[in-house]
Amino acid sequence: MKTGAQLLAAAALATVLATGTAGAAPIPALPGPGADFLGAPATAQPVTGVPVVPGHPWLAANGDSGIHGDGWMSDTYTRPGPLGHDTRVDSLLLGSECGSIAFDHAGRIISNCPGLNPGLYLIDPAGLTVLGHYPLPGRGAGEFLKPGAFSNFGGGAYFYLDNQDRAVVGSSSGHVQVFAETPNADGFTLEHDYDLSASLRPGETLNSVLPDSNGLLWFVTKTDGVVGTLNPETGAVQVIRLGDGADGEIENSFAVGADGDVYIATNREMLRFDAGPGGSPDITWRVTYANSGQHKPGQVDDGTGTTPTVLPGGYVAITDNADPMNVVVYRTAANAAQREVCSVPVFAKGAGDTENSLIGAGNSLIVENNYGYSSPQATLAGGTTTPGFARVDIDPDGTGCHLAWTNTTIAAPSVVAKLSLANGLIYTYTKGSDLTDPWYWTTLDFRTGNLVWQRRSGSGPLYNNNYAGIALGPDGTAYLGVLGGLISLRDGQ
Repeated sequence: MKTGAQLLAAAALATVLATGTAGAAPIPALPGPGADFLGAPATAQPVTGVPVVPGHPWLAANGDSGIHGDGWMSDTYTRPGPLGHDTRVDSLLLGSECGSIAFDHAGRIISNCPGLNPGLYLIDPAGLTVLGHYPLPGRGAGEFLKPGAFSNFGGGAYFYLDNQDRAVVGSSSGHVQVFAETPNADGFTLEHDYDLSASLRPGETLNSVLPDSNGLLWFVTKTDGVVGTLNPETGAVQVIRLGDGADGEIENSFAVGADGDVYIATNREMLRFDAGPGGSPDITWRVTYANSGQHKPGQVDDGTGTTPTVLPGGYVAITDNADPMNVVVYRTAANAAQREVCSVPVFAKGAGDTENSLIGAGNSLIVENNYGYSSPQATLAGGTTTPGFARVDIDPDGTGCHLAWTNTTIAAPSVVAKLSLANGLIYTYTKGSDLTDPWYWTTLDFRTGNLVWQRRSGSGPLYNNNYAGIALGPDGTAYLGVLGGLISLRDGQ
């Protein structure tokens, strides 16, 4: 009998082969019962009074640079997304999952899509057609049959778009590569190639690369908790290691502040770094967070599942790995007399965790529950995960936090949700319980946490987003990578 992972890989391969060239057809969907649209279209209710996330001088504009949208990893947009009026859904079959989506100055989609046809893609957002594809090293079909294949974020899944529309990728071969857009069939040309392999040990695969506000490139690896810097002008590389083996893993990306500050979470600690003399990665402060020691179903290791989120007023937030899990807020200042602002429990004991960055908007943080998402197999044959969304607000005086609301009915297995400040909607992606496995674009009210509307995207395993992040495009269309490729949602004209 085939495992769920084998079935998913076989389904993806079969659809690509059956339709010919990837990128030339929509993602096949299974027919299923029920309405395509549930609820009622929303009326925009802008969220005001939220300080603007500072623009990063070395990244694309806020909302356009990558999976979390900006240097603070806020997952928040000032532009709108769909309101639910006469919605239209489209899809693009690639046989690869476009987990992190960026937009160039012309509004075109750039994504690094691992899978059966891995590489950088340049995609027309209106027609969902491939304009260019630059192949990159990736995992072949056989790799997706191995345990943990669907929770491996290394080798370029986290990439970013810089202020010159260049895609910067930390490859699985230990290189940081910079790709510029070109009008040729590939869509890109390799402009810079920095070889870090001499500074990395076997098994230390790059997880994420980002510039600090001074232009120094920082990178991390999962294994051994490597934190390094790369001077893009000289090629000089400096590294430190926070762990050894399973202690000190860095599974996710990191956040960069406006003053050269860098925030990194391991499976044991939360740390602030600043560049030292010669660009060395120096620890400014570090704190150990509460940890139950459990590797919960829905997380890829036994630590926090979050990329740190920077907030205005001098705060940074993650979730810990206690049971029940807490949203934890720290003061970012180097010399803070008291580091922790608050630790607020969310979701039930024995039924709560997350593997996604918090949404940060002013003093508000949104967290989703991913408990039970061990792999795509968990959502097959009508399966889904434990419901849960919550909003935690920092108190106005900065001395603590409080739980603003909890939603215990909406289950989002693994998506990186987003907030539109322009219309007050949280955009997420949920799973139905019918045996045809329907998936839904879903919106929640930022102020109350209540469900607003849902729109079916498609049914079947190829519509599983598997940790990919929603992106709101410049024209208000929503996009999301799924195992079959890329899907979109837009309001009717």
